[in-house]
Amino acid sequence: MARSKMKTSSHAGTTSGSRVTLNPKVARRSFLKLSAATAALTGVAMTAKMTTKAQAADKKEPYPGSQTVRTICTYCAVGCGIEAEVHNGVWVRQEIAADHPVSYGGHCCKGAGAIDMVTSPKRLKNPMKKVNGKWTNLTWDQAINEIGDKMLAMREKDGPDSLMFLGSAKVSNEMAYQHRKFAAFWGSNNVDHQARI
Repeated sequence: MARSKMKTSSHAGTTSGSRVTLNPKVARRSFLKLSAATAALTGVAMTAKMTTKAQAADKKEPYPGSQTVRTICTYCAVGCGIEAEVHNGVWVRQEIAADHPVSYGGHCCKGAGAIDMVTSPKRLKNPMKKVNGKWTNLTWDQAINEIGDKMLAMREKDGPDSLMFLGSAKVSNEMAYQHRKFAAFWGSNNVDHQARI
């Protein structure tokens, strides 16, 4: 939002105004010209020559012996439907539940990527710690003991409110419940969610 301030000076019954803007390099007339050019280019870009009709990807054949399991997305309390393809006990693919009474065949971006919690190559499979600028793997016992010792030292020195518990949009309802319960048992009410920051 551009702010402007009118400077007026009365000189023999006339007022002359000069406008002071936050960006003096772009005057009103220049801004309007740039806006009109942008709108025109956007209109040209939306013609049939520059855009194509979206096509749904072909549905892949199911894995031999896999089964489809109707389930509920766990990322929030809405309860959208997912049809998960399970092969040898592993969630390998997902489709939207087109006839689901809550989501009506739709997903938000978190629900559409729900399978990434299981299949993403970027998913961490063990604790890691940065040592001398490089990430190194730790055992679960090392990580739990090291983090637990540091947390207890902080609590003894500065009290339970010295720690902030920050949640994530990429966890299930059950994980969020455990997160909040852990903070309560720790003795702190400093709990928030990363989407609000």
